[in-house]
Amino acid sequence: MEKNQPGFPLEKQNYLIIIAGALFVVTGFIFMAGGGNEDPNVFNEEELFSPIRIRFAPFLVILGYVVVLAGIIRKPKA
Repeated sequence: MEKNQPGFPLEKQNYLIIIAGALFVVTGFIFMAGGGNEDPNVFNEEELFSPIRIRFAPFLVILGYVVVLAGIIRKPKA
């Protein structure tokens, strides 16, 4: 039988995994942002629809959410 000890509900390893996943999410959103132009009358299609912004950044965000979820549901070693 386990004692109900006060403290953190997860282990240090879980928190490190969650932080790594959060960094993936933030990095993905940073890649999606930007692309501002000095002249509002000029439309730069190549910058707006770049493969990094359309494919890589959303993949990175979803991967980050999966890593965070894995960090939350990971069981501690007995």
